[in-house]
Amino acid sequence: MSRFTLRIPAALAGILVTMPTGAQELAVDPKPTPALSLLRQIDEGFVQIFERVAPSVVVIQATKKPDPLDEEALGVLDIPSTPIPLPVPEGKEPRPLVPPNWRMPQQPSRSEGSGFIIRADGHLLTNLHVVDGAEKLQVRLKDGRIFPAKVIGGDDKTDIAVLKIVADDLMPVTFGDSDALRVGQLVCAIGAPYNQDYSFTCGWVSGKGRTNLLGPTSSSILYEDYIQTDAFINPGNSGGPLFDVDGQVIGMNTLINGIGRGLAFAIPANILHRISTDLISTGKVIRPWLGVRIESLAENEALRERVTGVDGGVVVNTIEAEAPAYKSDLRPADIIMEMDGVKLTSAHDLQKEVLKKKVGQTIQLTVWRNGSTMLIPVITGEVPADFGRLAAPAGKRSSIQAKGEIFGLKLRDGKAGALVVGVQPDTPAQLAEIFTEDVITAVESKPVADAISCLAALRTAEEKAGKRGILLNIDRKGRRTFALLNLSL
Repeated sequence: MSRFTLRIPAALAGILVTMPTGAQELAVDPKPTPALSLLRQIDEGFVQIFERVAPSVVVIQATKKPDPLDEEALGVLDIPSTPIPLPVPEGKEPRPLVPPNWRMPQQPSRSEGSGFIIRADGHLLTNLHVVDGAEKLQVRLKDGRIFPAKVIGGDDKTDIAVLKIVADDLMPVTFGDSDALRVGQLVCAIGAPYNQDYSFTCGWVSGKGRTNLLGPTSSSILYEDYIQTDAFINPGNSGGPLFDVDGQVIGMNTLINGIGRGLAFAIPANILHRISTDLISTGKVIRPWLGVRIESLAENEALRERVTGVDGGVVVNTIEAEAPAYKSDLRPADIIMEMDGVKLTSAHDLQKEVLKKKVGQTIQLTVWRNGSTMLIPVITGEVPADFGRLAAPAGKRSSIQAKGEIFGLKLRDGKAGALVVGVQPDTPAQLAEIFTEDVITAVESKPVADAISCLAALRTAEEKAGKRGILLNIDRKGRRTFALLNLSL
């Protein structure tokens, strides 16, 4: 009977096993294959990333006051006036379960969020919506210690808040450069989704510069520049860190688009660093602004048809009253192509470049207007505290007798232009979203002083308009804006 020797792993080296068979000798290599070795390295890498960052992550418990009692909205328990008796021993009088018309008292609401330590002296970062309105805040560290926290400052325009605790032996995070982040990079998150503290998930950077996520649902958040990731994020992750394979924080998890959809968004680290520095040093955020409402040229189809020789840029839709741009030579319908030599292709590009400047700094805008390119200097100002909450002025009916009518516009003499006193329905004027009390100051960039000159300019422009429409400059209760009359509709 033939025999063969089976080589076994090093842990059992020296032990020979013999088996009766006619098969050939079988060898088992104690060394892992290159592929298995790589998997083990990746496995250990994930463990090390978590162990490096987790001590800097905190769980935030916020206790908020209940809203004022609203019986209809809250479904208050209103017991009928007839008492509901409890079972009682024989011979005893029954007692009501509750007094007549008793209402269940509301309890303070409690919620959990996440945050992370940014300074060894106890400063933390989280989302403003996690702590906004809280009457009591507690922060729990990875080692189990719990500390009361107070809000140092918050910025509702980016949803960032800075907290402070008094504690020792804190481990702050290290910020990475979010501008250098590339789509496809591996990223990880730590947070407290559904009260599952220190949950660790991984994914990739799915996109950068994401904007217009909140739309009209937010009246205050104006600066959207989100990192998109498919790292699994759920309620409770808000305020927690998004970090790279080096353990550097490159964002703060803030938004999800539906639970389980793999669409999560984080505020970039460079914004976090800038905002937190301002909040810690001054308690508020000082931002430069131009005072313009803008959109990408690619988004304005009507104006795009009037433009030749321009492949991109930012359209000035409205100039705020008395804003820095209002005091410059910038005009509505101008197309900003560059700022200080940096090419702009979208409204987001312009916003990012402005935020890099300081208040009071002069910037140079390269602007396209009526076929010509010009340089326009603008001195930046500080964003007013109430900017973003101001409703756009809307038109209303007027009983003033019109001096002239054209394209659905009823006009009379106004201050430095033609005052719109009426807009007919289903006309070019209504479709162009022109309102009563608007003042037309220019037609095709040529100033008009009153209703008569405006009517004459409109009739002249009509002969050349074609599909291009007629460009009107408008003063809307102090704001400068523009409208395009489309005569082909």
